[in-house]
Amino acid sequence: MKIAFIGGGNMATALIAGLAGKLTDGANIHVVDPNADALARLAAQYGVSTAGAIGAAVGAADVVVLAVKPQQMREVAGALAPQLAARAPLVLSIAAGIRARDLARWLGGYGAIVRCMPNTPALIGMGITGMVATAGVSAVQRDAADRILRAVGQTVWLDDESKIDPVTAVSGSGPAYVFFFIEALQQAAEELGLSAEQGRELALATFAGAAQLACNSSDLVTVLRERVTSKGGTTYAAITSMEQSGVKQAIVAGVKAAAARGKELGDELGTD
Repeated sequence: MKIAFIGGGNMATALIAGLAGKLTDGANIHVVDPNADALARLAAQYGVSTAGAIGAAVGAADVVVLAVKPQQMREVAGALAPQLAARAPLVLSIAAGIRARDLARWLGGYGAIVRCMPNTPALIGMGITGMVATAGVSAVQRDAADRILRAVGQTVWLDDESKIDPVTAVSGSGPAYVFFFIEALQQAAEELGLSAEQGRELALATFAGAAQLACNSSDLVTVLRERVTSKGGTTYAAITSMEQSGVKQAIVAGVKAAAARGKELGDELGTD
């Protein structure tokens, strides 16, 4: 499988790390990015070919991964469109907010597109990606898309593109919420007299352990929480305080705000 990446940033690097020498040889991966230093690092580490601009090597790919900022997508699509005719590759977009119909229009009516929303734990092979395919994607191309994103974690296929914005809000932005909560735990630890290092160690291990426990358990997360929350105990005092402060409602509202912003981005960036 020949794969071309337009963009060589963190998410592209994570995917390349999961693919090179595993799903395909590094020599079968081509990366386009204006940053010469980034290209040199990728070439040295994974044996990929590189270029500073879109050219014939992109047109020879079976899969083209668009890993650029949403604001750059229209310009990139304009440069990519002439290269698609020869091989009719699958196009994977990992840009938030860019709708498939707008990308297809910028690509001159191109129909084989899969929208993907990965998240940053892909950098350590523990990501999760929401995916949705347009009608022009074949079964073989859908399988290829799934194998590429599974190289860095799990995949969840959606039946409606409108669900990509909720996925972006829950799992795409989700690592930031987790880090935010860990920050709060560390701050509380320090304010209670523990050292910064002790707070960090306790917060990280607690979060990682609790998440793994939830993954390994067949019980609902609510049940797991209730088991730790004995009425009148320390955990009960904490949860009661958080509920009175509206913590859960604030989190839900924040995720909804992220989903709304994803839709707004699509409206803003998809206009002619």
